Amino acid sequence: MHLEDSSVLGALYLDAESEDGYHRDQNVFGPGVSIEDDMAVLVRYATGATLTYHLTAYSPWEGYRIAFNGSEGRLELLVEESTWTRPLVPGATSGPVPHGTEVADTAGRTELTLRRFWEKPREIEVATGEGGHGGGDARMLEDIFGTRVPDPLHRAAGAVDGASSLVTGLAANRSFETGLPVRTRDLLEV
Repeated sequence: MHLEDSSVLGALYLDAESEDGYHRDQNVFGPGVSIEDDMAVLVRYATGATLTYHLTAYSPWEGYRIAFNGSEGRLELLVEESTWTRPLVPGATSGPVPHGTEVADTAGRTELTLRRFWEKPREIEVATGEGGHGGGDARMLEDIFGTRVPDPLHRAAGAVDGASSLVTGLAANRSFETGLPVRTRDLLEV
């Protein structure tokens, strides 16, 4: 994908490089790039709960699977943002589909399955909106730049929530560097 070929993407990403210092459209496989291609993280929380996380950064599809195991069964969520990525073909009129654009035949799905012990699995309907990340992008932008809407379920994240979500990634990076377990409280006190 060549961002400079699109006036919208060029303005949104390339013209912002001087603002945020992030240089896009670079070779992610070039020398000096330290992004993990594939990683796995095991987290143990003070409550005794555990989290296993696996990231494949080079995959031509985007999405995630998450499962919660508990005393009454398992809840599984599958979110596919896109099921595949078109390869860039010289001379073609379309290539990879960037975020925020029409995804057409690359569109994924969202599935939620409840697996109670000793019962047949049950699919639970999930409401998703139009646009990127199941409609979440539009809702987030409206919340940040538009009119705040009531949040009776307290789903909106604040600064402490943001710091808490980052600290696991910081600990994972430190663990990659040292090869040792890392306590998040040693990195950031929230």
